[in-house]
Amino acid sequence: MLIYTAKRILLAILVSLTVSALVFSLLYLSGDPATALAGERANEADIQAIKAAYGFDQPIYIQYFKWLAGAVQGEFGNSVYFRLPVIDLILERLPVTMTLGVCAMIFALVLSIPLGVLAAMYQNSLIDRSALLLAVVGQAMPSFWFALMLIVLFAYWFPILPASGSESWQHFILPTIVLGYYATPAFMRLTRTGLLDVLSSDYVRTARAKGLSPAKVLFKHALRNAIIPVVSLAAVQFGFMLTGSIIIETVFALHGAGFLAWESISRSDFPTVQAVLLLFSWFYIILTFLADLLNAWLNPRIRVA
Repeated sequence: MLIYTAKRILLAILVSLTVSALVFSLLYLSGDPATALAGERANEADIQAIKAAYGFDQPIYIQYFKWLAGAVQGEFGNSVYFRLPVIDLILERLPVTMTLGVCAMIFALVLSIPLGVLAAMYQNSLIDRSALLLAVVGQAMPSFWFALMLIVLFAYWFPILPASGSESWQHFILPTIVLGYYATPAFMRLTRTGLLDVLSSDYVRTARAKGLSPAKVLFKHALRNAIIPVVSLAAVQFGFMLTGSIIIETVFALHGAGFLAWESISRSDFPTVQAVLLLFSWFYIILTFLADLLNAWLNPRIRVA
């Protein structure tokens, strides 16, 4: 387990460095960042002043290592648009994003696990086919389109929920449904497959032969083992939810870190965009790392794979 953990830590560091290099390179994808920050009416003196102020006149590898060293310490500089430290802006918005992610995860688990259990118990029945259809629709439907349909239905035709903002808990209902439904198919399919495997195992047949009730066999012996992979998948899916919140928060104008990223992109606020993308990437890498360790702990065969 120690060797496996060391390998996963090394891989996480390499992935983090690769992601940080890609995030930093975004600064130059749209051309000279100093010219973009100076605006269309700026003269050459203004552009040179911005290059000196932000360090754009230095070699790019030096800019990268300085930026990375600051990022590791939580120092991302000041926002070009808000004129405030980037880390303060993110910390102010992050609770909204985390609240949305946790609510969406709870929604996905509460919906998908019972569906997966019913689909496994009534395999090849109408219930099973309906659950699989729900999963296929969830995987095929774009989240932004689903969000717009919910806004039209519950905020325009039947105005019972707000379409935008983050002032009250009602503002989180529609974004939670959209973001949670996106993760539901994976949980449902994994629960169904795992439960079918467990229900056909020898120890479950032995439990039935002892005369235990179907409910006791299901909840005491089968389900506990069947949902173990779901727990490890939840860590990875939570990372997806945090990164996917950029689209959902933008559609619902939910003032979280994802909405901050969209605001910063539209205003060419490069330091804020880089910081949000890098922190979201690090969240995802850490959660994936923890999920790998949990999988290896639950299934020792993974450690030697």
